[in-house]
Amino acid sequence: MSFRIAVTGAAADAARRTVPTLVSDLVASGITALDPALWGPEAESEAAKRLGWTESVAVSRPLVPEILALRATLASAGVTRIALAGMGGSSLAPEVITRTAGVALTVLDSTDPGQVLAALGDRLAETALVVSSKSGSTAETDSQRRVFERAFREAGIDPVGRIIVVTDPGSPLDTSARAAGYRVFNADPTVGGRFSVLTAFGLVPSGLAGVDIGELLDEAEAVSLALAVNSPENPGLILGAAIAATEPRRDKLALVADGTHIVGFPDWAEQLIAESTGKSGTGILPVVLEAGATELTQKLPDVQVLRLVDDAGTTIFPADGTDEIRVSGTLGAQFLVWEYATVVAGRLLGINPFDQPDVEAAKVATRALLDGRPEPAPAAFISDGIEVRGTAHVIGAASDLASAIDALLEELGPDGYVSVQAYVNRLEPPTTRRGP
Repeated sequence: MSFRIAVTGAAADAARRTVPTLVSDLVASGITALDPALWGPEAESEAAKRLGWTESVAVSRPLVPEILALRATLASAGVTRIALAGMGGSSLAPEVITRTAGVALTVLDSTDPGQVLAALGDRLAETALVVSSKSGSTAETDSQRRVFERAFREAGIDPVGRIIVVTDPGSPLDTSARAAGYRVFNADPTVGGRFSVLTAFGLVPSGLAGVDIGELLDEAEAVSLALAVNSPENPGLILGAAIAATEPRRDKLALVADGTHIVGFPDWAEQLIAESTGKSGTGILPVVLEAGATELTQKLPDVQVLRLVDDAGTTIFPADGTDEIRVSGTLGAQFLVWEYATVVAGRLLGINPFDQPDVEAAKVATRALLDGRPEPAPAAFISDGIEVRGTAHVIGAASDLASAIDALLEELGPDGYVSVQAYVNRLEPPTTRRGP
């Protein structure tokens, strides 16, 4: 099989206890048959229009020769570099695909000025830009497109020959791009963004950059039959149960790339799991860790460790001294298995894995800020050159950085966590701070 899984300890207990019920409930064949009732009546209307990813391999096959033909056309025009403007699932998937294949792709998933300037300043005359947005209204992606359009024109290059668009049919971007004469690839509208890796969103930028996308689809197809069968050996059922059915639930999942040939996969899986399961006051919190950083997690009873390796073995029985999940396989197989496992986890958690209420709420709030452009509120105080901001309830009487952090940590409940977000140019070489 092109995918292997070994679950031990608490994950093995969860698989042994839960998989037989998933088999008897015909969950695997139900997913493949596009049954929207698997996640309950409240999720049915959304699930009915979001299961197209199960058919992505077949639907995407006709795209392969189109993408390869465009790659040849671009190459004949002197294009040697492909850049991608996209956010979330539109950028994470192609990045994993190209990095694993050892193919260069410039990913612009930020509005950080330094990163945008770096993308513009690298061989613009040899560059084609793929603009990917499912909704066709992503503000960040639209700003990246406009910056490249202007740069191409200023360099005497017609953007029509250098910009390729991937979006859902009928989206605002679809309409405007076709009116401007750009080459447009429409993706399957029945596939959500985080499940779109094997659709045009994953295939167009990867294929134009030089990846063998036909082989990627072959890898996914090789595991598709095993995922559709109601069997205790179904890897999607086992992985979904191991993630979501431990007792007591381990609601934090440490994703570790540990000697695998696949590059950056935990970052893609992190978004898939977080957006699919994190809602309605429940879910699984995925955290990407370095291989050497899991020792601490062994002391935390609410953390499940999952290692991506090159040979996982095949067992669902406890092993001496181990308590973790190990998975291995080809990249295409990994993508499809994880998508099945994630929706299985949603069923076990009793939530709708296809909606994204918090993501939509954040988009609405962002648009309101862009439209209103309110004056920024002043910092509560500045400590060691760092501006500290927050509500009076959180900051309290804090007057320096250390006491502000202490006040924040005191607000955490038993299931709370702290997330550190760094909005910087991630392509900039790291620097080492010297001195005190």
